[in-house]
Amino acid sequence: MATKHEQILSYIKKLEIGHKISVRQIAKALQVSEGTAYRAIKDAENQGYVSTIERVGTIRIEKKDKGNIEKLTYAEVVNVVDGQVLGGREGLYKTLNRFVIGAMKLEAMMRYVDAGGLLIVGNRDNVHEIALRAGMGVLITGGFDAEESVKKLADDLKLPLISTSYDTFTVAAKINRAIYDQLIKKEILHVSDILIPIEDTDFLYIDDKVGKWHEMNQKTTHSRYPIIDKDMKVQGIVTSKDIIGKDVSRYIEEVMTRNPMMTNPSTSVAAAAQNMIWEGIECLPVVDDDSKLLGIITRQDVLKAMQMVQQQPQVGETIEDLIEAQLTDCSKRNEELYQFDVTPQMTNYLGTLSYGVVSSIVTTVGRRVLNKQKKGDLVVENVTLYFLKPVQIESTIEIKPKILEITRRYGKVDIEMFHNGAAVSKAFLIVQFIDRY
Repeated sequence: MATKHEQILSYIKKLEIGHKISVRQIAKALQVSEGTAYRAIKDAENQGYVSTIERVGTIRIEKKDKGNIEKLTYAEVVNVVDGQVLGGREGLYKTLNRFVIGAMKLEAMMRYVDAGGLLIVGNRDNVHEIALRAGMGVLITGGFDAEESVKKLADDLKLPLISTSYDTFTVAAKINRAIYDQLIKKEILHVSDILIPIEDTDFLYIDDKVGKWHEMNQKTTHSRYPIIDKDMKVQGIVTSKDIIGKDVSRYIEEVMTRNPMMTNPSTSVAAAAQNMIWEGIECLPVVDDDSKLLGIITRQDVLKAMQMVQQQPQVGETIEDLIEAQLTDCSKRNEELYQFDVTPQMTNYLGTLSYGVVSSIVTTVGRRVLNKQKKGDLVVENVTLYFLKPVQIESTIEIKPKILEITRRYGKVDIEMFHNGAAVSKAFLIVQFIDRY
């Protein structure tokens, strides 16, 4: 039987797109406490089914898949620009297909006015009306209001009319940043992307007997299975090690490993891989918030996914990408040497190279030098930064890594950084190599 939380989520998903939601309304409709309703609404928001807008409320929106995550809804634009909705609230859930800055004469602007877009413009009332009639939402910059007739038109057409105190340049920068951030998120591979779904997952029940494991093993050739109860909740995991020497008439519940490591669909594949590698796990149950089995991920699929991602071109630019771009390999035959220019984005509030960036430089250089010696994937197990001096903005630093030890499973690197010949940082890095077989 579904929990109250699940019942509320199911109720929200069935609501019409654009429907306004409130904690009190949900609590009354489903006869639950307001606290339970609030938690479910927040969960639905995290899953992308609803959006909360200041001074407007919470509305049901269409969940976006990864294919169109780079597009924003009007509701998201309101939040990005700290806007106020003047009209057309019923259209806030709609997704935009383009943005137009109305900083030109009306005749020239008309070439860019299309249905489904958003016109960013100042206090030009005639332009507001023309854009709405053409099927565009309107974002008024500079904190200006709109004519009452325009507000009524926005309501009638269900096209959002939004006002923000920011100027046009700031608005454009904020929207661009929001899209850019979403592009970066789009590239992050999650467990849900490689999940073997429940219908294709082999599992056992707690009241099955050891003999059932042998039947499943002969049928599937797998040796590791999640153990669930009648409510589909994961109670344990069983492997060949648990089964060896056990009587076939014993219950699985008696031999299984309880409280197994599990993951959820929103976990990044990189995080799941790191846990699987460190724990030596071949497959990991994927569960929802109530520990109900959704499927599994396997070590082999995880490694394939990570290798595939590394071969794909980057779209969004993260701090790691900036570091990679600034890092120059100046190595000679007998010496590993790298150079790095300190840019404004890499500094802290004091204008010196930040601690976090230094750690990223260490891991990036460590990866590069180890990959020269041993091709393959690796995960960082430990970074120790034991000496650090301030490095000013626009400085050029030299980085000298030295491999202390490299084995089949581990690599250890000592890394020193210098500015004008003086040591400014010393670090120690330990990585674990990923066995592909």
